[in-house]
Amino acid sequence: MQFHLALEPTPFAHKIDHKDKLFLAGSCFTEQIGAKLSAHKFRTIENPKGILFNPVSISNSILSYIENKVYTAEDIFLNGEVWGSWDHHTRFSNLDKDKCIRDINTSMQAANGFLQEADWLLLTLGSAFVYERSDGTVVANCHKIPADKFRKRLLTPEEIVSTFDTMIHRLKQFNPGIKIIFTISPVRHLRDGFVENNRSKACLIQAVHHLVDKFEGLFYFPAYELVIDDLRDYRFFAEDMAHPNYAATNYVWEKFIGACINELTQLIMKEINVINAAVQHKPFFPTSQAHQKFLAVNLQKLLSLKERFPYIDLSKELAFFTDVDR
Repeated sequence: MQFHLALEPTPFAHKIDHKDKLFLAGSCFTEQIGAKLSAHKFRTIENPKGILFNPVSISNSILSYIENKVYTAEDIFLNGEVWGSWDHHTRFSNLDKDKCIRDINTSMQAANGFLQEADWLLLTLGSAFVYERSDGTVVANCHKIPADKFRKRLLTPEEIVSTFDTMIHRLKQFNPGIKIIFTISPVRHLRDGFVENNRSKACLIQAVHHLVDKFEGLFYFPAYELVIDDLRDYRFFAEDMAHPNYAATNYVWEKFIGACINELTQLIMKEINVINAAVQHKPFFPTSQAHQKFLAVNLQKLLSLKERFPYIDLSKELAFFTDVDR
């Protein structure tokens, strides 16, 4: 008897390799996948405005990177003693007004340059609910200001399509060769309610598939379905019963590798895993001959990898294995 229905994502027609630059934006699930890509030495930039959940804020963020927007004192607000931006996550908030603006603009400038050269844009949508200020503008983060200061509403699939339609056209003019991967975050926004969370995810899924069917160079990776329909068990969630746990994230990551990354790059990733494990190794006797041999063997593996694939940045690992004072 079969007790598990496994989902095998459709392999992408175009696949990722280490020569590519990947721009990631969206929910906290974006950062989990981004961390794994970075650990495997892909060139990435993650959430230059911090974690974003709703389609309007995510789309507006991409447009602001394209425009290379410069933030001024007029673009931030004071909440108690803390300065923040309605367009940014609280990680940019600061007691120092000038530092808040400086950190925002440093990140914005880096995002503009990276996006113009990026090969892939990976967008993870978290929720179709938006919070609007009195003037109708959607905020990216409520900054712990009471909910009654905002109007909460559910975007329609048509609004989501329209929002991204504009963004995609602008992006294709800015970077004609870029390809876009859409995912829906498997994180369950249960504070909205069970029914409301499902309505929200349904709106996102409907809109994203419309866009993928409409545009060339757009792809859908089923992270949401892998967790909710394939794993489908509370043991794959953290203690809050809303966020996928380590095992679930690894499962999605393995499926992402198989569907989205080419075979040569997968082999390189295995070699990088060996190097990463060696860097993390904690010897009992660092000065022993056995450990010195261990270091020498792994240094040779690293040098071989660097010689065969010079476009992969292995400078940190090389510094580790050549540090005589370690």
